[in-house]
Amino acid sequence: MTLAAATTTLPSATGPGARGARPDDAPPPAPKVTVVIPAYDREKYIGAAIDSILAQSFADFELVIVDDGSTDGTREIVRAYADPRIRLIYHARNLGVAAARNEGIRQARGEYLAFLDSDDIAFPDRLARQVAFLDRHLDYAALGAWVDWMDAGGHPLARVKRKAISPEDIAARRLFRAGIENTASMARTEILRRFLHDERYSIGEDFHLWARVAAAHKMANLPRVLVRCRSHAQRTTYGKTEEIRAQRLTIYEAQLDALGIAYTQEDLKRHYLLRRMHKMDFRPDPAYLDWAERWLCALRDANQHAKLYPEPAFSHVLGGFWAKACGHARRQSRWRALTRFLRSPLRPWAWAGIWKDLVLIAPRPFARRTWRPAP
Repeated sequence: MTLAAATTTLPSATGPGARGARPDDAPPPAPKVTVVIPAYDREKYIGAAIDSILAQSFADFELVIVDDGSTDGTREIVRAYADPRIRLIYHARNLGVAAARNEGIRQARGEYLAFLDSDDIAFPDRLARQVAFLDRHLDYAALGAWVDWMDAGGHPLARVKRKAISPEDIAARRLFRAGIENTASMARTEILRRFLHDERYSIGEDFHLWARVAAAHKMANLPRVLVRCRSHAQRTTYGKTEEIRAQRLTIYEAQLDALGIAYTQEDLKRHYLLRRMHKMDFRPDPAYLDWAERWLCALRDANQHAKLYPEPAFSHVLGGFWAKACGHARRQSRWRALTRFLRSPLRPWAWAGIWKDLVLIAPRPFARRTWRPAP
């Protein structure tokens, strides 16, 4: 079954009149923004996501909800909304979140496209702030924002996820982590249509997408929280540690091949650990530190020739990971790790990497002053 055959567009709950049909049957004018929410069995949370978009201070948008073959009451909840800006599209069977997002991109009529996950909510000024930035900065392809968290019941948690702000830092980190948070992203629709999500990936498709966009275009993050993510046991990535790692390693391979550096499967696994030491409670031993220093130096040397990642931002990222590896060393190895850190050729860049990480956890007004795009 092809995607086209499996996809049907439905009218709003109140029929053609609620869709804003006009006597001459002419299509309604295109909105400034298309918000795309992919959903699969989200009857518990989809209403809150929709309400958060309908409550936006910026009103020139359409909301495209792509139901990816839900078996619960998700579609019925969407149909109950009479707002003519809502379009419901559904797949006859579950095709995966990458296919659902791509369908939303293809159906979008807006100049800009904003993603929101079906279990998250957007703050009322999200669209207004992101539209204002992209309108002012025509050389930027996409824009993200910081996010905070709530529990399954919607109660806020004391947790904020901060992303790098400047395009240079975002592009420099794409070999390790996603540059922007997908659920808080807005991009120019024409650019997303050129890239699309790779539907081979069931997890990590957003990391792959934004890594490719960042390689070719400028992206930024607004240093303020504009989306609240929901932590619950039914999240797409919950309990899929091994699947996440396997697909991340595949994505890393493509970037390392382009960089022209030789690697083994063990190198890939250790590279993955560099950015997950805290989450996995990993404590490097002397052998891992030996590898990390050689590996990070090799990445920097390779980039001197390939010039795929912006400098000096890339060296700062590598130095930052070297500092973290030494800082997370096993207790019995910490003095040796400190000595290694101070004597390493990565040390000059490590200080800049540490400083940039500290800026991200600093109070928001301070973080905002560290980088401002040209007007």
